[in-house]
Order: sequence, then structure tokens, then C-alpha cells
Amino acid sequence: MSHAAITAWLTRWEPVLGELGATFFEATTAMALSHFAAEGVDVAVVEVGLGGRLDATNVVEPLAAGVTQIGFDHMEYLGDTLEAIAGEKAGIYKPGAAAVVGDTSRHIRELLCRHAEAAGAQPVLMTGRDWEVSDVVVDALGTSFSLTVDGRTRRLTMPLIGHFQAHNAAVAMAMLRGAGGRWAEIAARAEDLLPGVRLAGRFHRSPPWLFDVAHNADGAATVVANLLAVGLPHPITAVVCVLRDKDWRGIIEAVARGAERIVVTLAPTSPSSRSWDLHEVEVWAREQGLPVERIDDFTNALAHARAEAATVLVTGSFHTVGDAMERLQVHPLAR
Repeated sequence: MSHAAITAWLTRWEPVLGELGATFFEATTAMALSHFAAEGVDVAVVEVGLGGRLDATNVVEPLAAGVTQIGFDHMEYLGDTLEAIAGEKAGIYKPGAAAVVGDTSRHIRELLCRHAEAAGAQPVLMTGRDWEVSDVVVDALGTSFSLTVDGRTRRLTMPLIGHFQAHNAAVAMAMLRGAGGRWAEIAARAEDLLPGVRLAGRFHRSPPWLFDVAHNADGAATVVANLLAVGLPHPITAVVCVLRDKDWRGIIEAVARGAERIVVTLAPTSPSSRSWDLHEVEVWAREQGLPVERIDDFTNALAHARAEAATVLVTGSFHTVGDAMERLQVHPLAR
């Protein structure tokens, strides 16, 4: 979206945004959807910002809506149990639109399925019932897995690394099948299309750098598991910056299981209202006996980490990874 188009949109709608008390996320979501409509996009893939039921993106009337794996995140808004969080996530299911349930926990996926049926979603597709992922193999080149749908099994391969990526790919294909028509035809071509998939900032390697936007403890644990499975060279130093309202303690503890050193810092684009307190982080890490070093300046933190490591993991938020890629001139979609 051009600067001129952004300025024109804000000039027209800023008075209304002020009257509504719209947040930054609500305003930019409205701007994005307005732009999509004006440009006549063929299809939009819209990811919920927070939760689902009350999220700004939930004004969309989807062809298909999917929920992948539910973890503990934004608990102050969504609830402190997986069941409560699932209820908020299920708010994206709509009457007459396909609903896809991808959570691998039997209890949670059955709960999501009930929510989808109560909303009048049609069809409702659920992992473990309407498709099955098996024989997942992860190596340095990517992930391969078997996908069984309607009694037919296909072996699929993609360059994304991680056991969970097999399940995510299966959810994406289920959404295409649920949307029907030409979208279902795309899912049928998965063998040809998955090898070309790229995902910026998710186990994104540009040796000696490894970028991953993991911003909760589960995500960080997955990154470390993949890092160890692939066998990246040691010593490993992690550069970490996490927003204050995230579980930064859980993230650091997870990262420490894979890295010899951790450098905590401040990403330049992190909102000041959500920046973590590095003094608090430093004191806590010392009490836990974790190998954490504080370097406030982001550029210096990257340089220091690189000087003493064979592999440098950059993680903790989209801000952290994006700022690092910009400074290191790593293209987000480079092969």
C-alpha cells in the first residue's frame, strides 16, 4: 500500500477512528481490508490478531476458517485455561462457511468441533477424523510426511522445518478443500506446490544466523527442538528480545536448553509501552543461574553474539527478527 494511499485513507477516516476510540490494530486492520476491497484481491489469507471472537479481523465473512494448535498466550484477555482460549478462538467459525479444526489434542479439537457445529459452520473438518498426518520426518532440508484423506495416502515434502509444520500444512490443505471449487483443486496439487513454500521468520536460516519469531514458551521450545534435531553447529548464542506482556521467563528458559549463551537486548521497533525491563530480566536470569548477558544496543548485541558463536539464533518477537534482518540485510523470503 503506497504512502499516498495510506495518507488518503487516514485523512478520510481518522475522525471516525477517534470517535470510536479504535486501537492501532483495529485501525490498520480496517485500512488493510479496505485496501484489499479497493484492489479487488482474489483471495485474502487473514490471520487473527488476538483470540478470534472479539478480534478486529472477525468482521470478515470467510470461505473457510481454521484453528491450528492452541497454546497459552494473551491469557489476560483470553482466559487461563486451554478450554477458555479455545472458546475465544472458535469465534471465527461462521454459518455456512467451512470450519477446520487442527489442534492435535483430542479434548481440545472435539471442543472446537462442537463450537463449529453450534455456529452452523459447514462443512466441519477435523484432524484425526477427516485427515491423518503420520510418519513425519524432519531433517536439515525440510519436513516430509504422509497425509491420508478419504483413504488415500500421499507422501508430501516441503522446505519448512518442524514436526508441527506437517500439521500446519495439513490444516492449510483442509481449508482449501473446505472452501471448495478452485481452492480444492489447489490442495490436490500439493505434491507440486509444497516444495516451493517459504515462510519468513520461522526457522529461517541464513548461516550463521537462524531467525525465528517465537513469542511464547511453546514456540521457543519448538525452535530449540528443531535446532537440536537439525544439528546446527555449536557454540550457539541466542539474541533475545521479548515484549513485556509475553512469557519472557518461559522463553528464556526454553532457549537456554539449546544455546550456550543468551544476549538480551532491545529491538528498536518494539513499542515503548511494551518493552521489557532489561534490569528485571538480568536479575531474574542471575537468580536462575542462566547464561544471560545484557547488551542494550541492538546492533552491538548482534555483533557481540556473532563474534563468539558458530550459530546465532535471533528470537523473541516479530520486532526482534524484523529488525535483525534489516540490519543484517537478510531478505525475508530469500531461498
